[in-house]
Amino acid sequence: MAYNKEALYQQNLNIYTEANPNPNSMKFMLSFMLIKEGQSFDFPDKVSAQDSPLATALFDYPYVQRVFFMSNFITLTKDDSKSWEEVIPELKAFIKEYLEAKKPVFTEEQTEENPINTEDTEAVKMIKGVLDEYIKPAVEMDGGAIQFHSFDEEKGVLKVLLQGACSGCPSSTLTLKAGIENLMKRMVPSVTEVIAEGV
Repeated sequence: MAYNKEALYQQNLNIYTEANPNPNSMKFMLSFMLIKEGQSFDFPDKVSAQDSPLATALFDYPYVQRVFFMSNFITLTKDDSKSWEEVIPELKAFIKEYLEAKKPVFTEEQTEENPINTEDTEAVKMIKGVLDEYIKPAVEMDGGAIQFHSFDEEKGVLKVLLQGACSGCPSSTLTLKAGIENLMKRMVPSVTEVIAEGV
């Protein structure tokens, strides 16, 4: 399924929901690519969403606390004031109506995030490779994203950004330490610890 801006507004739009490990987040799966493969946009509040009319409109629902876009899904994080059973029908209807009305997702074309840095050290190249191949697909299945933040070569400390459903998820710390950190240490021996930024 390739990204196609025209296909974004096809009329036979299907949306279904998928739960993830974060009980306050829900994945709204779309029957087409919302944004280009490999891109993700995380909006922790309405102010950060000013370049996205769709995200801004979703924040108009008082219980919506975070909006995250990636490939063919939108992950919404809500507060505890309402249950998912109460709000899923209105959110699905709103997203469907919004996209079928051909309203913009962004105010302008978004540029690629995380461009390839030709000055990356060998260790950083290896870390990014492991993230892309082994970790990102699993995190995306849970409605979130993980991005490389920085790597301290001397201390061996890798910092990553957790976005979408992963941010504020009770099980994300466990996943980070038990899963991601162990895998990184095995595959990139210079990594001694993995820390999440912006959780």
